[in-house]
Amino acid sequence: MKWKRDIGLTMRIIMTWALLLLVYLVFLTILGALFPGIGAWGLFAIAFVMAFVQYFFSDQLVLWSTGAREVSADEYPELHRMVEKLAAEAGIPKPRVAVMPSPVPNAFATGRSPSRALVAVTDSIVRLLNRDELEAVLAHELSHVKNRDMLTLTIASFITMIATIIIQHAWIFSYTDRREGGAWMIAWIVAIVVWIISTLLTRSLSRYREFAADRGSAYITGRPKALISALYKISGRIDEVPDKKKREVEGANAFFIIPALSGDTLMELFSTHPPLDKRVAALEQVAEEMQYSPR
Repeated sequence: MKWKRDIGLTMRIIMTWALLLLVYLVFLTILGALFPGIGAWGLFAIAFVMAFVQYFFSDQLVLWSTGAREVSADEYPELHRMVEKLAAEAGIPKPRVAVMPSPVPNAFATGRSPSRALVAVTDSIVRLLNRDELEAVLAHELSHVKNRDMLTLTIASFITMIATIIIQHAWIFSYTDRREGGAWMIAWIVAIVVWIISTLLTRSLSRYREFAADRGSAYITGRPKALISALYKISGRIDEVPDKKKREVEGANAFFIIPALSGDTLMELFSTHPPLDKRVAALEQVAEEMQYSPR
């Protein structure tokens, strides 16, 4: 079954970028109101630096936050061979490969484009899954690379983080500087709105992109059942990992194939991933379609 361009994902990415631009403008407006001495050129410089760092160093930011380390083919030859073969199947350049030390079995992809992509796995997932299952997980991550959805999610997550910082510190500044208290109150309210919008954008895109990557894995490997088996294994093992260890990697939840902590899935609107049963149902439907379509 041949790869199909996911128009729904493409349209969501375009819409997310358009709304992120609006959120950026709101954020700069807040800075201008709180620090009028910055001036227009100062705000432009801040925006340029933020955009530059996020675009050119998004993969390094994710690696730094997760503790993953890029590895050579000499260190993990079999893992590199899998990625190379699957990348050829997907029609993209071979990404760099990283390994993240963690008892939480998981995987993620990052990078600003297919030519600058990186696929990372935890050392525990390599031990947990068999070859077909690990290939299915890697193909899922390569689908994110082919769909070019990693950079959008990284930047959206960054804006959410900035809004969170403003929310957490606006009250402090409003009490320490009564003359600016009104401005900080306005900033706090606007930051809450920005946080809600950016969070909804990030998590809506994150949920949809997981469905798209699951389908992509099935198209690349031709074995959707292997991904179903892998998802069940990963989810089951994560449930056995102590919460302390899961909290250590919670910041990368949106990028993982299965979230380390799923407490936020009580409200599906704010969840980073679709429920496991819905992902399995979608993959089973793909498996049925593949029975009647040549790969």
